[in-house]
Amino acid sequence: MKMPVIRHLVETQTLESLLAAEEALLEEQTPAFEVEGEDEGEQLTHVFAAIFILNHMQDHKSDFKTALREYTKKVRVSIS
Repeated sequence: MKMPVIRHLVETQTLESLLAAEEALLEEQTPAFEVEGEDEGEQLTHVFAAIFILNHMQDHKSDFKTALREYTKKVRVSIS
């Protein structure tokens, strides 16, 4: 998971385009825009993170940093 890639997706893509990219990756297809990542799994992780962050920003009227912290907190809990 690379934060600069996630930030780029949040800043350049809409929620709708990210959801379409998620669907494409899950169907083992190429998304309509480039998603950086070493493999499809990392690309999907970046898209998932960007979707979560955009939703959090919208739902809680928060900024990128706050939403990113919430996402990383969620990831740490799932790992432990």
